[in-house]
Amino acid sequence: MSLAVIDAREWQNRFDLETGQPRKSDAPVAEMAAGVLSRHPYPGDVDEQANQWVTDTALDLISHYDPDLVCLSYVQQFFSDRHFNHSETERERLFAAAMAEADRFVELSGFTPVIVGTGNMIPLAGDMDLSGLDGLAVSSNWSARYCGIHHPSPRDMEFLNSLDTLERIVPRQEWIDLFQAAQPDLEILQDPRLMPDFLAVAREGQAFKTMGTTLRKPVHIPANNFQVPVVSPFGPVTDLREIKPLIRAHLSTHKIALILVEGVGESFFPESRYMVQNGVDWFCYEPGDAFYLTLSTGRHQPFAYPAGFRSFDKDADAIKFPFSGYMDAVPGHTLGLNFPGKSIAVGNRSMFMHMAFGVDISIECFARNLFNQGCMAVVHREDK
Repeated sequence: MSLAVIDAREWQNRFDLETGQPRKSDAPVAEMAAGVLSRHPYPGDVDEQANQWVTDTALDLISHYDPDLVCLSYVQQFFSDRHFNHSETERERLFAAAMAEADRFVELSGFTPVIVGTGNMIPLAGDMDLSGLDGLAVSSNWSARYCGIHHPSPRDMEFLNSLDTLERIVPRQEWIDLFQAAQPDLEILQDPRLMPDFLAVAREGQAFKTMGTTLRKPVHIPANNFQVPVVSPFGPVTDLREIKPLIRAHLSTHKIALILVEGVGESFFPESRYMVQNGVDWFCYEPGDAFYLTLSTGRHQPFAYPAGFRSFDKDADAIKFPFSGYMDAVPGHTLGLNFPGKSIAVGNRSMFMHMAFGVDISIECFARNLFNQGCMAVVHREDK
């Protein structure tokens, strides 16, 4: 039974991660994680100190737990660039500062880093309002390129096909076939009946305005990053899926930190970087759950929470893991799962870390749409 410790600054309580019910635990590792939480209040998603919080929290956790594997995500620059209009000079400073913060962690911790960028951000050129369809259009807070279309009428399809800002409309089975050809053991963990009938794909620079999209209008959105930069001291990689086995192969001889820097493209990486494939054919991963899970599991994961998924039609009484966003089970095949050594994760990308990496202990910000509600620690393993 995994333990969740939520720290809202005015109170700190412990819960069973799966049921959400209060749970007592005085295991030493739970006490230790609670102490780290209390010493590191989260400054907020766009606060200049948000990335420093990642480094300082991770170093504190390392000093008490002595892990062999660390997973980090630095995301302040992504949130700030997505929602606020900065000068080009300021944008450059934000991205460079994220890389500098990752370097600070490496210097102070002594861990061997594998650093992954999610690619460049570009200005929003326009958005497509699909709220007037006869059917239902569903996107998500953090997706710009993809929108699911449910039960479209002939009039809807005629309208969608008339949009020159739309790159393509893909039937559901064609979308699945694309990934099954690239990943024969592809997993579709969600209910296929709640997946959209069609996936609408925006041209680069365009976004959707419809049900599920963020209430905060984006200023910059991810480019079509079909390749993303990676720094690896363990030799070349060509695909995002190769990073997990590369790290696992070297954990017996190295303490390794897998570090994500969101919104950061190749120009901020050293010349020794590798550019690796990020998707299949016309589909590239945006920064978000599918990117994190593909990186962590070494398998394509576009259907962990498919674009346009009707999660609101699930039976609310039967939902498990209420602190874990849309996830209702601990994902398999993740980087830290079944790793015999000690492992931790710290990140400021909302509540991804404890599910995406399967490590022993995770600490993450508990935030929604930039609203800071505190921090959460998850202890999956109390026995190491």
